[in-house]
Amino acid sequence: MFMLRSLVRSPYSVLFLIPSLFIPFLAGCNGKGQAAGPAEDFAMPVKVQPAQPKKVDDSSEYVATIKSRFSVTLQPQVEGQITHIFVKSGNYVKTGAPILQIDPLKQTATVNSQEATRKSREANLEWARTQLERTKQLYASGVASKQDLDQAQTAFNTAQADVASLDAQVREQTVQLKYFTVAAPIDGVIGDVPVHVGDRVTTSTILTTVDQRTAREAYINIPAERVPLLKLGTPVQIVDGNGGIIANTKVTFISPQVDVATQAVLVKAGVDATKGDLREAQFVRARVIWQTKPQLAVPVTAVSRISGQYFAYVAEHSDKGWVAHQRPLKVGQILGSDYVVLDGIKAGDQVVVSGSQNLMDGAPIAITQ
Repeated sequence: MFMLRSLVRSPYSVLFLIPSLFIPFLAGCNGKGQAAGPAEDFAMPVKVQPAQPKKVDDSSEYVATIKSRFSVTLQPQVEGQITHIFVKSGNYVKTGAPILQIDPLKQTATVNSQEATRKSREANLEWARTQLERTKQLYASGVASKQDLDQAQTAFNTAQADVASLDAQVREQTVQLKYFTVAAPIDGVIGDVPVHVGDRVTTSTILTTVDQRTAREAYINIPAERVPLLKLGTPVQIVDGNGGIIANTKVTFISPQVDVATQAVLVKAGVDATKGDLREAQFVRARVIWQTKPQLAVPVTAVSRISGQYFAYVAEHSDKGWVAHQRPLKVGQILGSDYVVLDGIKAGDQVVVSGSQNLMDGAPIAITQ
């Protein structure tokens, strides 16, 4: 009666009393007015994914140099002054197309002089032939002696040898004259042209390069201790700075010698230069794939790192429902959006891939789709 009178005197107390009367009732019910169930009513919703093996490449990356299989450095075979340049850098030329002209005037004069001398020697040869025929007739009639015949024969042979020798010299100088026009030895693209009209060049002067871009090779220097793992046909990937694959190729040559300075072995792999616009002497990354084997992989989002140790949650079923257990992992390389797992889980384990940031070891979970 005293409490009731107090409540009547203080109407605001009724407002506090009514909720307190229902709290014990609500504590025994869930949101649907039913009695609360076991721990799964407080389970954290997560998504899981079974750990599955994927093909993983055991590979190593090296710096490689792109070189053309058919690249020619042009140097003159004669000395002289450049009088004309017929091409520009980047031009495509066919075999035999003129590249540049070296002043041929002196050589032309030499050829003309020798040709004139040859004509003179040919005239002497004709005279010696006539004299020999006449002497033979006189000798047959008994007018000329044997000595006269021998002398005529010797004069003819000498004149004939002189003409043959001069013919050879004229041919040599004519061929030499052709060298004053530098021509493309192969089909290809003209490289840098460092010389100019008016420059004097020698046989050691680099004029330009002619490069066939469709046939290239990657020159890879591989440490000698790794070479026993190599064989012809070993897969090689040419990759860009972001790891994207420019070209897939394979080993086509393994040098039998080790470089004394670097203790590396030269390995070549053919490359289709139309892929990635690869250029002569360009540095690229070559990924040598030693072997491909299946290994477990889990999404990167499922792995957390604490104090340098990697962990992932695995969903396990018990009498009370699903619970999350934290597993320490030993991870390898990143394969796309997955970590390669070397140890810590096995194939088929249900790995939590979403919602793990709010979990703790042994926490109840509810698996969602």
